[in-house]
Amino acid sequence: MIDVKEVWKTFRLTREQKKEKGKKHQDGKVDAVAGISFKCRPGRIFTLLGPNGAGKTTTLRMIATLLKPTSGSISIDGVDVVKQSQEARKKLGFLTGSTKLYDRLTASELVKYYADLHGMGSAKFEERREAFFSLLDMHEFANWRIGKLSTGMKQKVSIVRTIIHDPEVVVFDEPTVGLDVITSKPIIELIRRCREEGKTVIFSTHIMGEVSLLSDDLAVIHKGKLRFNDTYEAFKKQMQDGSLEEEFIRLVQEEAS
Repeated sequence: MIDVKEVWKTFRLTREQKKEKGKKHQDGKVDAVAGISFKCRPGRIFTLLGPNGAGKTTTLRMIATLLKPTSGSISIDGVDVVKQSQEARKKLGFLTGSTKLYDRLTASELVKYYADLHGMGSAKFEERREAFFSLLDMHEFANWRIGKLSTGMKQKVSIVRTIIHDPEVVVFDEPTVGLDVITSKPIIELIRRCREEGKTVIFSTHIMGEVSLLSDDLAVIHKGKLRFNDTYEAFKKQMQDGSLEEEFIRLVQEEAS
């Protein structure tokens, strides 16, 4: 389980950023995340929905121990991500668009490299590698160098790298961004499989179709604050507008007014 309690993340602005932000941020600070709290439970998919710049990636990076909260606390199965960061990382798989891959390795070599980092036995590695490469249709390019792969192929490699070691908690930061529908479909199926395996799954998106396909629980974030935090079914019941898109826009505009 992921437990986020009253978490803030404040960044200091450079002189140029102060000029861009105007008088509102003359104190030289900006709150990328402003006092959010939520829980992600095993066997469920928690969706963090928000527009670009809403605070989604900052939140996920704090969960993944890459950023320290300014205040508040985050724990993974009771392990504090700041005080016990090494223990927390052992439980995690984290996918983000900013992760770089080694161009000179093949897809198979790169996945094996990450499995070795986590001390996986060869039998379990081969079993999981075969399952994921089949699910994501990766066998054709398994022995191609990363530098020769398309964007969609690289994203598939990144996802397998993220989950090859069978983590208890999986964090996906916009896993299908920039991909076409055909490439996205098996990735959606893989996220569902993580839920079926009883993992704690959190993923961020700004794509409304993914929300209805995957969400058990849903939080809407805008300007670092949660505008909604409950089950997806509860979200649908409280909708005041006719579609998910319209309701999302209503929540965002309501906060801005």
